[in-house]
Amino acid sequence: MFQYITSESVTSGHPDKICDQISDAILDECLKQDPYSRVGCECLAANQNLVIAWEITTKAKVDYMQIAKQTVKDIWYDSDEKYYNYQNVNILNFIHIQSRDIAQWVDMGWAWDQWIMYGYATNETKEFMPLPIDMAHNLWRKLEEVRRSWEIDYIYPDWKTQVTIIYDENFKAVWVDTILISTQHALWVDQNILKQDLIKKVISPVLVYFWYDVKDVKNIYTNPTGVFNIGGPTWDAWLTWRKIIVDTYGWVWRHWGWAFSWKDPTKVDRSWAYIARYLAKNIVASWICDRCEIQLSYAIWIANPISIYVECFGTNKLPVENIINAVRENFDLSPNGIITKLDLRKPIYKKTATYWHFWKKWFTWENLDSVEVFRKLL
Repeated sequence: MFQYITSESVTSGHPDKICDQISDAILDECLKQDPYSRVGCECLAANQNLVIAWEITTKAKVDYMQIAKQTVKDIWYDSDEKYYNYQNVNILNFIHIQSRDIAQWVDMGWAWDQWIMYGYATNETKEFMPLPIDMAHNLWRKLEEVRRSWEIDYIYPDWKTQVTIIYDENFKAVWVDTILISTQHALWVDQNILKQDLIKKVISPVLVYFWYDVKDVKNIYTNPTGVFNIGGPTWDAWLTWRKIIVDTYGWVWRHWGWAFSWKDPTKVDRSWAYIARYLAKNIVASWICDRCEIQLSYAIWIANPISIYVECFGTNKLPVENIINAVRENFDLSPNGIITKLDLRKPIYKKTATYWHFWKKWFTWENLDSVEVFRKLL
């Protein structure tokens, strides 16, 4: 019995991702000047308006409006022709300091709320990510590359990619069923030329990376609605942290309902998701299983997890109890322990908002430096 699993990705110019990048750019500037900054910063973009709001407590001197405009400029929303222009953005700032009721518990190293977080890894790709989301991410990464190099000079910043993979009864990927790219473009572009360029310069190179051939893909769709000229925040309202599935594992495994961008590492729904990914990846890389999902659950005002759940989907070579014991014995999973282990007080977060929270080797939670902790269980 075959299963069809679909995942999507969005680019740096997608309006929700504009908001994510502004939020994390502000976080980075705060941490750069004051590593102990407390930041919760959300954005809303609609037409030429941008709202920045929530709570920030920091010793840093931050020009929030300048950071927002520079972020939009870096994405290349730099002319009225693209329907969003950093020079004309009207910015409203509603930042206030963090509540003392929350701050006192964070200061003591406790969880400031109750959370259930998941981490996942699989050996089906070199990045230890599910193939559908990995391929969708790589498609937009390649699209970003050809846009910024002017290899395709008529596409604008707002795009989405989508990939459907066929899996067999053993959950092994056997085929690429569908690839979809919707990309904002100049009004004069012929859709047939656009499709040819995307297949040749984007889709085909990415498929080769995954050992597939473009001729073997059943369906390839580009801009199914036809013209996609008006994009960005002009035609809708957009928010920070709405792309939570894009940012994690792409509908393949469970999600906890919360996002990452806009939060400093004391917000445990960010830092604990990173440590859960770190643990799952090191477990899979140790060869004791092919797939691993970890659930960490926490309670307000309690530092350590109240439960650890591990699911290997029948691929484990030893009892999951042994894996859970190894996690408990070798890792400090308190908020302060995780921040220290993953070195999370550095200004690293804007990259997560554009180049995905998982997969990239420059993030500490993607390191494979604890493989031997689990491999010795064999």
